[in-house]
Amino acid sequence: MSNLSIFKIGVGPSSSHTLGPMLAGNLFCERVDSKRESVKRVEIILYGSLSLTGRGHLSDKAILWGLSDLKAQTITAELQHKIINDCLQGQILNLCGKKQISFNYEKDLIFSQEFLPLHENALKITAFDENAKIIESQVYYSTGGGFVATQDELESHLQGGIRAESHFALEIDNASHLLELCEKKNKNLAQISLEYELQFHTQEHISRYCQEIWGVMEDSYHRGCNPQSLELPGKIHLHRRAKGLSERLKPTTDPFGIIDYVSLYAIAIAEENAAGGKVVTAPTNGACAVIPAVILYLKNHTIGFNDKLIEDFLLSAMLIGSLYKRNASISGAEAGCQAEIGSASSMAAAAMATTLGADANKACNAAEIAMEHHLGLTCDPVGGLVQVPCIERNAFGAIKAISAVRIAMGRTSKPIVGLDEIISTMYQTGKDMNRKYKETSLGGLAKTLSSVC
Repeated sequence: MSNLSIFKIGVGPSSSHTLGPMLAGNLFCERVDSKRESVKRVEIILYGSLSLTGRGHLSDKAILWGLSDLKAQTITAELQHKIINDCLQGQILNLCGKKQISFNYEKDLIFSQEFLPLHENALKITAFDENAKIIESQVYYSTGGGFVATQDELESHLQGGIRAESHFALEIDNASHLLELCEKKNKNLAQISLEYELQFHTQEHISRYCQEIWGVMEDSYHRGCNPQSLELPGKIHLHRRAKGLSERLKPTTDPFGIIDYVSLYAIAIAEENAAGGKVVTAPTNGACAVIPAVILYLKNHTIGFNDKLIEDFLLSAMLIGSLYKRNASISGAEAGCQAEIGSASSMAAAAMATTLGADANKACNAAEIAMEHHLGLTCDPVGGLVQVPCIERNAFGAIKAISAVRIAMGRTSKPIVGLDEIISTMYQTGKDMNRKYKETSLGGLAKTLSSVC
């Protein structure tokens, strides 16, 4: 399948907890649409991590937006507010955007602390008729990065499923295979990624998609520097820093001054995500600022970086991201923040190295270095909000990516650890990690600082 979906345009603050439930609502609408006239009531159950941090991540609101047939790319703040007001104050849900049914938030939307066995992020939607008979019911799993699977789909994937015979000439299963292909074809990551994507899309579509993705990334930075409110939503009442930082930053001869700019780029975008703004999953919302921060660093502080190199950057990044998604996880609820910020930093490092002229070996080494030094990173959002420590972690992820590129491109010896090994290690580390450190707000900073919220 195409890797373009590694980058999705969505709404904050979370790809797994906001965008995922919203997409699940959209999918349920497709299932029930032909039967909607018989629907009298809809029940939603959020499980596990979706339940424990759902209110702070807007999971409860997102599922209602999805069931009202709102789409992430066209959603507006006015529509979001209207639907939530109708549901909470008017006790009316406009199912599929076509039929109004009664809705009681306290009774029809259930927060269960039970964890379903297939994934930490699960929800169940059931539609009933006037006699309380089930018309349609489906369990969905939000697996990270805005990807959603039904129970049958996820069971098939976890059991290995029966893989259909590929009709495509180019398949990339892991980093070792990727490096073999690059050497055989004498191509870098961006070139091999483009060749792979051309099996699914035209050159024009790929280029247009990359530019659209970059446009949203850049817009989210500018919005983050010019927010309508200087306080982020939520019980922490966190002050937004990007606006003040952007006004204070000036060119300097301080050799470490560039860190302030990279931090600004990341903080502005991460704050915009935390405010529920439009961002790009890269590969998740929680890590949405790492990749654009590195691109902005290259665009604003290096010579010769242009639109073509932005496409090369995104193509390289999505290829590395696909390896994490295929062979490990990009879900904080499944593998901790190492799976989000770590994957984003790894993707950014490989992409930056490629645009600076590195071959596939050095680019994959940069990706490995970036992830290696995120291993064990927990996901412990204070108050269940994508704010502390998430916003600053995006800045550190970007800075680590740039450092990883410097180390990899200056290397003359052969690396001991390969990218496949680090991807496998990250996933196993995540599986071994205590559940309270995986997007449940039951441990770490979320527990230590519980008094502030």
